[in-house]
Amino acid sequence: MSDPATKADIAKSAAAKHAAALVKDGMKIGLGTGSTAAWLIKHLADRQRQENLRFTGVPTSLQTADLATAEGLMLTTLDQAKWLDLTIDGTDEFDEDLSLVKGGGGALLREKIVATASDRMVVIADDTKRVSTLGAFPLPVEVVGFGLSTTLMLLEEMLEGLDVTGNKAIPRMVGDDLFFTDEGHHIIDLHLGRIGDARQLSLVLNQVPGVVENGLFVDICDLVITGYADGTTSERGIETVAPLRAEENNVFKDLTDA
Repeated sequence: MSDPATKADIAKSAAAKHAAALVKDGMKIGLGTGSTAAWLIKHLADRQRQENLRFTGVPTSLQTADLATAEGLMLTTLDQAKWLDLTIDGTDEFDEDLSLVKGGGGALLREKIVATASDRMVVIADDTKRVSTLGAFPLPVEVVGFGLSTTLMLLEEMLEGLDVTGNKAIPRMVGDDLFFTDEGHHIIDLHLGRIGDARQLSLVLNQVPGVVENGLFVDICDLVITGYADGTTSERGIETVAPLRAEENNVFKDLTDA
């Protein structure tokens, strides 16, 4: 019997290699965080060595920066780069509309900032990340440390009135200690089961005092490259997703209908 971990690595590597081929000389690239993004760094380093490809990367985490530096990639900061040609990152879940749940690695804030400062965001994932409805993976929410228990209570109360299955909010821990993000914040993982309206939930979450950002990436991703255990890949781009009708194109609609 084949090792499932090996199959997952083949799929992740295939998606990452496919995405690495999109990088051209002189580009400024956002480098994602996580196990699939680690494969991307490896394939980009291979292209740099074999093809003399020259590009500059903006890492979305200290972990990614360390990996990229070890592979000899040229890095800069987003403040220095100002705007990026492309961001390539992994995901914890994606649906048919290319909406994402991200932040399993705790880098969602930097990942969202970098992704939205790019002409294009490409997501790389193995086929297990594709879902019909978001929510099976706990939704990360980055919060400040002050008043953490109050923020936790407010989040659970707020979720009771939304189109989700569950409302359990659990602080992320590392052993007996609270998890810290690279920005010095904490993560609360929301166990929702199902997210009925990702746009509405994202907007409402960010209105809760103490919340910095949430892990819903809606209308940000342009292309998902999916890798499979046999080494093949497939693409799903924003052009294949049915456009919203004009009256649905306002992301604030749900908040103004009341």
